[in-house]
Amino acid sequence: MKLWAIALCLLAASGSVYAETMVWQPTAGNAQLPLWPGAAPDVKPVPGPETMTVGTDHLIAGKPVTAVTNVTQPTMTVYAPKGKNTGAAVVVFPGGGFEILAMDLEGTEVCDWLTSRGITCVLLKYRVPSVPYVWKCDCRPHNFELSVPSLQDAQRTMRLVRFHAAEWRIDPHKVGVLGFSAGGYLVAEISTNYKRRLYSPVDAADKESARPDFAMPIYPGHLVTDKGAFNSNVTVSRETPPTFLVQAEDDNVDGVNQSLVYYAALKKADVPVEMHLYAHGGHAFGLRRTQLPITDWPRLAEVWLRTIDIVQD
Repeated sequence: MKLWAIALCLLAASGSVYAETMVWQPTAGNAQLPLWPGAAPDVKPVPGPETMTVGTDHLIAGKPVTAVTNVTQPTMTVYAPKGKNTGAAVVVFPGGGFEILAMDLEGTEVCDWLTSRGITCVLLKYRVPSVPYVWKCDCRPHNFELSVPSLQDAQRTMRLVRFHAAEWRIDPHKVGVLGFSAGGYLVAEISTNYKRRLYSPVDAADKESARPDFAMPIYPGHLVTDKGAFNSNVTVSRETPPTFLVQAEDDNVDGVNQSLVYYAALKKADVPVEMHLYAHGGHAFGLRRTQLPITDWPRLAEVWLRTIDIVQD
């Protein structure tokens, strides 16, 4: 599905909206840091200032959805673990079709879960444009749509986390990624394109590796074309990190084939992978609990993290 359609679907799920021209800020006590010491590389135009939009009509699990558009100054917010520190860290990529970011549904609420399990959460507010601007990469021979600035931000964040690992009490060998929808595609991209230099080094942090140690794409998109071909920008190899996949068979935004095709590619490359498919759940459910079994996926993810020795009991 086209990027704009995915973003509009998520906005529609929020029903009526209240928009305010402002920069999204984390809750008090959490450190928000800029990714770049100066201007971000390859800056693209956007139609206006960063805007935060809150849904007020249709709710997801009884709550509205906060969306951010026109992000030109990417940041990462570090959420320290509560109680025991496992040493593990997860960089979280909210979804939104590379046009918006669902900063609560697929961001802060994820950090609440991870930190409660002793895992440092790094929430990435990566660059996204807004209609009519769509960033594309001329990725021959298929010309898949994707956001190169978003992947630049993801690579930079992974390197910064490892650069600050000692300061933030993180094991640099236990840094993973988790993303939803378009953010799930960003998970697959950085899992397979971590060696691809998309920007010139700007400081000592860029000497660090951008490879995730584990990856969790949740209802990912953009992995399969409308004709069913696997996205050739995602170059799976044996070095691709262990992966945990979740998707609903009735996902009418991206479709369950996204996870199926990625799972097959990972298996073919002998990458450890675990996939959970559910009959019902749709798209963009995040971690919000409902009567549907799919919303219990975080418990399964916790078990998986133990099986790959990222966390211990």
